[in-house]
Amino acid sequence: MTISQRELARHALGLPNKKNTSYRNRFCSGPGHPDWENWQNMVAEGYAVRRDGPLWGGDSMFHLTLKGALLAREPKEHLSREDTQMMRELEPAALRREAKP
Repeated sequence: MTISQRELARHALGLPNKKNTSYRNRFCSGPGHPDWENWQNMVAEGYAVRRDGPLWGGDSMFHLTLKGALLAREPKEHLSREDTQMMRELEPAALRREAKP
């Protein structure tokens, strides 16, 4: 994970904050957005998954996988229980993407 990808991942998790715990796991971006390529690369590396749909005005919603979130956090920061559960549910989608040739 590059430095700029890590910064984006931390923002998606709502870090840093006073509680040192994530409170969200999302980032909305679309083609032409300055962060689009970084998020596409994080999906390719298995650090995130992408969801498309009409709810985001034609953009995509990116969510970190547990692998990506663990790389993004600082040593004394924690992932919320709810976020961790969601990340575990996203792992199979990320693994399917990694398995594609």
